[in-house]
Amino acid sequence: MSSANLTREETARRAGSITLRDIRVELDLTGAPERARTGFPTITTLSFDAREGETWVDFIGESVSRVVVNDEDRDVRYDGARILIDGLTAQNTVRIEAIAAYSRSGEGMHRFHDPVDGETYLYTQYEPADSRRVMACFEQPDMKAAFTFDVTAPAGWHVLSNQSPARVHEGIGMQRVEFEPTLPISSYITSVAAGPYARLDGEWRRDEQQIALGVLCRASLAEYLEGDEIIEITRQGLDFFTDAFAYPYPWGKYDQIFVPEYNLGAMENPGLVTFTEAYISRGAATDAQRGARANTLLHEMAHMWFGDLVTMRWWDDLWLKESFADYMGAHASAAATRFTDAWARFANSRKTWAYRQDQLPTTHPIVADIPDLEAAKLNFDGITYAKGAAVLKQLVAFVGEDAFFEGARRYFAAHAFGNTTLDDLLDELEAVSGEDLRAWSRAWLETSGVSALWLETDAEGRRFLVQDSGEVAPRPHRLRIGLYDQTESGLRLRERIELGIHEERTEVEIPDADLTVLNDDDLTYAKVRLDERSLASVTESLSTLTDDLVRGLIWSSLWNATRDGELPVERYLEIVRRHAPAEPNVALLSAVLLNAAFAVHHYTRDDGRAAARRTWVEATWSALQSADAGSDAQLSWARAFATASAYDDAFAENIKAILGGEAPQGLPIDADLRWLLLTALAATGHAGAEEIAVERKRDDTATGRTAEICALSSRPDAEIRAAAWATAWGDLSLSNDHLDATIAGFRAGGRRDLIDAFDAEYFSRLRAVWAERSIELARRLVIGLFPASDSTDDVDAWLSQNADAPGALRRIVIEQRDDLARELRVRAAQD
Repeated sequence: MSSANLTREETARRAGSITLRDIRVELDLTGAPERARTGFPTITTLSFDAREGETWVDFIGESVSRVVVNDEDRDVRYDGARILIDGLTAQNTVRIEAIAAYSRSGEGMHRFHDPVDGETYLYTQYEPADSRRVMACFEQPDMKAAFTFDVTAPAGWHVLSNQSPARVHEGIGMQRVEFEPTLPISSYITSVAAGPYARLDGEWRRDEQQIALGVLCRASLAEYLEGDEIIEITRQGLDFFTDAFAYPYPWGKYDQIFVPEYNLGAMENPGLVTFTEAYISRGAATDAQRGARANTLLHEMAHMWFGDLVTMRWWDDLWLKESFADYMGAHASAAATRFTDAWARFANSRKTWAYRQDQLPTTHPIVADIPDLEAAKLNFDGITYAKGAAVLKQLVAFVGEDAFFEGARRYFAAHAFGNTTLDDLLDELEAVSGEDLRAWSRAWLETSGVSALWLETDAEGRRFLVQDSGEVAPRPHRLRIGLYDQTESGLRLRERIELGIHEERTEVEIPDADLTVLNDDDLTYAKVRLDERSLASVTESLSTLTDDLVRGLIWSSLWNATRDGELPVERYLEIVRRHAPAEPNVALLSAVLLNAAFAVHHYTRDDGRAAARRTWVEATWSALQSADAGSDAQLSWARAFATASAYDDAFAENIKAILGGEAPQGLPIDADLRWLLLTALAATGHAGAEEIAVERKRDDTATGRTAEICALSSRPDAEIRAAAWATAWGDLSLSNDHLDATIAGFRAGGRRDLIDAFDAEYFSRLRAVWAERSIELARRLVIGLFPASDSTDDVDAWLSQNADAPGALRRIVIEQRDDLARELRVRAAQD
């Protein structure tokens, strides 16, 4: 095993022998604007007590030049990931001087040069184990300490960290900023950002507490930053969580910074939360996009308590923060902001992610077995986030909302600034609710797989609610059943019936109805099957349902049945074509459009796919023409039309007209939509390098340059696709975003005829790329270039011949293989 891949066992031993007190980190970032400079000086001073004479400190960087233990210089023993330290006494001070590397992969200290104004921007991203790319540290969540950052940077830059500056020393062309020490936190949530960011300030007050708020982004994006709305959501969230958790926000200030080339949606660094710039729209944005941003703002804010104040001991309890934050993001959005449809969005998008992940052969319990860091990296998945949040919603239904929040309050009070496991949380919830949550936990948190629910009627007319939980015992469900009747104005609710089930078959007294929704209000986590009468009703009248959440549940049920091969793809697409143009909730509409496009390109039979693509692009064009001018729906259909047009060129001339200025009335043709449309032309051979160069000149920004890479690689020429293939694997200078764009161009238009010759080479490269590239970039290559062939034979052979490959690599390949096998099964089911 690589020395960079820390295990649960060895870090537990280290935590048992070391008591960490505080850490001082000195960073010299003055050379960051110099592109030729690859690294920066970093000095870490660690103070700790030791019960053994030796240990190691984690660091991944260019070099280590000096190690001083208790004022004595020691030989540097460094293998590229660990610095060995011996001669320790009961109390120790260790100083390590090194050179860290600037990152282009979004791991560690990421450096970005803005092509718009030439300015340089820095930010850090660490979770789960990349703080060691910036400082020498004990890289594990259960070794908390007070961190003091001392950062030297060019004059005129904003320099930020978790705490506010204590002192600022101005020099010639530089500044040195020493920050206040943090409260005890784990290394992975420390943070530094530096650069000429644009900043908007605000404030939040509650009783005697006054919190300074800051929202930052690159200067070239400042005109697009909806800072006032972000600050408003922040204030609403701080109001809500302060009341809900009865524990004052503990981190002193609340800066939120939107950064380029970010690998995640956001990261909960206390006092300095980082977000992807994707949440800043350079042109038109739908309210669904703003709702998603609000959800993420509140998700990260929930982490200030769940994760930062109280932290899991090791990554197998990652859910203790992520599931709670995902739940709280939706709950707080619905309860405290204007985005009251948050649970409808959750039901139709986040849970789709969970259902997909939970049906893979690599599924795992919410409380997972995470033996090492590579496994931890891959467990930031749909189970840990979305399934965990859905199961927490079921827990709230099980114990009651008041008991749930009172248990959370006791949990924070008992474990503030500490580390916990599942048992610690269950202790508090059981004490408040009086329920046996160990049994509930065994059923929900410690098993894997999706339950399915449906109604059956026997020969005597008795009705049974049936659940199939696969290989695990039936789970307890608290749920509501909605009964809807067909009226002159469409489907309308007659009544909701509340009940609890825990058996495989439960006899229920449920009257007949035109539509029966088994998980109304979405209280539990299960795939719900529609009976034939209900399916007929929604086929006819889905868009007449007035409740966003109910429609979201129906759309989700239809999609799950399609993925499982139980609902014919053409019938699903017929329902989409009929009812999606009337879907008033743009978040639901956006999710449905993504699912429908996936069904067209992956689930239709080979001999019918071209016709399905033509029908789909025609449907998107028709809906675009009929959508209300200037509406969010119009923009959503325009994006769907542009994406569909990369696979079928029926409307190439219409696209050229739009790009030439003849857009449908009210449709904002911003830079991002222009690139989508132009890339569709490029992928179908109707635009070439000249047109792409003109568009790049029009949009010479970071986003424009990334879009140019994708468009150029999308051209339907075998040599161009071969060049994209070689670049993706071989160009080590590509940033994370540029790698994604290259891969997207290579795959553009579903043109297997241009790329299938690389299938065998793909499998020959896997082990080398996993060993040589960072896990983030390797993962993008392994997933993005996986062959979409008509057989699993090649991947089966690789898995058989590489049983000794790293577990994280095998997991990704197994998951890609399962997705391919599902596609083949669903296509076969269309016979």
